[in-house]
Amino acid sequence: MKARPLSIDVRVNPDTVHWFLDDENDIRSSVFLEDVCTEFQVQGLELDWVCLVWDADLRYSEDGWVHKEFKSSKWNNMKDPKRQNYHLNAYRVLMTRARQGMVICVPEGIPRTIRGGRSFMTGRMRI
Repeated sequence: MKARPLSIDVRVNPDTVHWFLDDENDIRSSVFLEDVCTEFQVQGLELDWVCLVWDADLRYSEDGWVHKEFKSSKWNNMKDPKRQNYHLNAYRVLMTRARQGMVICVPEGIPRTIRGGRSFMTGRMRI
């Protein structure tokens, strides 16, 4: 995920016991929104609230879903249908974790950068 401009770094592995179970008395708790978890870390679990950050790797166009992957210094098309299915399923997993509610954050994009600019993130999203 290229979400570092939003201060989101999925490479951090939170202590999941504290992240999932502790409350506002422990800084390691998810309550503080300090660290994020990926679909692998939350698979099979339900959370009260989820904030999903929609990245540029999955875009919707008039022709349907467009799957991208960031390699080296640019976005590339993901062509393998099996990987595309897995990719779409990863978003499905994240979107089905919330019991009480969910916030979906769709960044505007960063103008004039290798991350793709704003154009692909300003279109309509159907979720």
